[in-house]
Amino acid sequence: MKKTILILFSFFFITSLFAQEAGFATYVLHFKDKGEVKAGSLNPSNYLTSKAVERRLKQKISFDQADIPVSDQYIKAISKTGAHILARSRWFNTVVIEANFDMINEISALPYVSEIQTIPNNGKKQSSFIKPAFKNETVNPRLPEITKNAASDLYNYGIAFNQINQLKGQYLHNMGYSGQGMLIAVIDGGFNSVDKMPCFDSLRANNQIKGTRDFAQPGNNVYATSMASHGTSVLSCMGANSSGQMIGTAPKADYWLLRSEVVATESIIEEYYWVSAAEFADSIGADLINSSLGYTTFDDIATNHTYADMDGNTTIVTKGADKAAEKGILVVNSAGNSGGGGWWYISAPADGDSVFTIGAVTAIGIRSDFSSVGPTSDERIKPTVAAQGSNTAIYYLNNQNVPTLGTGNGTSFSSPVMCGITACLWQAFPDLNNMQIIELIKASANQANEPDSLLGWGIPDFLAATSTLLIPTKEDALDAFPNPFVGTLTLVFPVSIQGEFSIQIINLQGKVVYSRQRDEGSIRSIQINDIGYLASGMYLIKVSDQSVIYSGKIIKK
Repeated sequence: MKKTILILFSFFFITSLFAQEAGFATYVLHFKDKGEVKAGSLNPSNYLTSKAVERRLKQKISFDQADIPVSDQYIKAISKTGAHILARSRWFNTVVIEANFDMINEISALPYVSEIQTIPNNGKKQSSFIKPAFKNETVNPRLPEITKNAASDLYNYGIAFNQINQLKGQYLHNMGYSGQGMLIAVIDGGFNSVDKMPCFDSLRANNQIKGTRDFAQPGNNVYATSMASHGTSVLSCMGANSSGQMIGTAPKADYWLLRSEVVATESIIEEYYWVSAAEFADSIGADLINSSLGYTTFDDIATNHTYADMDGNTTIVTKGADKAAEKGILVVNSAGNSGGGGWWYISAPADGDSVFTIGAVTAIGIRSDFSSVGPTSDERIKPTVAAQGSNTAIYYLNNQNVPTLGTGNGTSFSSPVMCGITACLWQAFPDLNNMQIIELIKASANQANEPDSLLGWGIPDFLAATSTLLIPTKEDALDAFPNPFVGTLTLVFPVSIQGEFSIQIINLQGKVVYSRQRDEGSIRSIQINDIGYLASGMYLIKVSDQSVIYSGKIIKK
């Protein structure tokens, strides 16, 4: 007997099907498996670059079925029906297609298709719609007063000094950490004229732009003057290198420029384009993603998200962002610009529990009135931290498409300011993983002791974060497990210790939060059972006897 495959159609598919029989509609196909997976295809090097493999190995992230691409056999069979492939996802084993009724009927009979969903495109359109990510976002040529940086600083930051000094980011640059060797994937809506603008001369001269890719309209030139320039301004916050005018937060980092956004419209399919871009970023070994994008409402109100959807587990773009973090990428995303009223809250994928969500403050550290707020609908604190997003120094293209040095208002700009300096911090401490870097930054911020849903943990201090980890430690001398821990921690020493010794646990502000004296016989390990009360985050642990200090880093879940 032929096996029956249950096909799940959404309400919108049922109600709109007959009206669209002659035309094309958009569908998401879910496959039940990856097809016939041959032994050779399990080799990560077949679908991940050496840099991507290195990132996984460094962070002890295993390879799994989600890393294997969607079956070519399945793709060919879908295409054979006449359907158009718009996007695909190896992480979720799906493809997005355009097809008519006859095609979808044929596809529904395929034994490896487990579910079909529609993306509605016949709902009532919203009038005078503004993309949520760009709402309340402005640029202008007015320049702020330049605050003179110290003569000892490596760079003359020009009008960007305040946004870097607010984070104490220049101290990382002065120590030689400007992003060298770090790869940042910028997912945005277009990079108009990046290939010509003088502020990016050094990126081009030093081969720091590793490539471009358009996932919304494959094959397009993302630099074209017909493209949006939002991504251009975003990139300038990190990669600009014009001495005395503007220096970005990671002028020596490498970049991939990925377009997922169709700026002229807002359709939920852009979330699927975003996931495709994030998967590509994973495959080419990106260390960080900057995404100055967010999704709440759409041209078609039938696809609108609700606040309840901002729970970190509902929207496809948030699932994709968390999956990218699971693969070892540090995902930096703008909080959104709706904090002044109406929606108020952060957008997707900023609601992801593993997403580093960035709010906006003014030049003097006051929350920008447009900066979206939390909490998430499941009551987690968001945003995570904040950077300057009001009167942020940027390069943009004016109405005549002329590159202009000016300022911008929006979390679209606070996000890359934070992303670039985060890349520099990670460059300084490459042995930490993405989540440890986030915890370190949170712990350095000015609201670390009392985080709220307006600015999260507040404005980070990267000098403090750096200084904390530069404390000499003998990390190789002390092993701790499980790490991260919940309530119980076991310490293992390289040689036996005996007699009286002390145990101290120190938070990243330098405060001793746990201290005990012990007197034991000769031991190689010890269990600590009374530290479940510690707040989540990273700590230093020190064990001292009469002759030596053993130390290391631990993380409380």
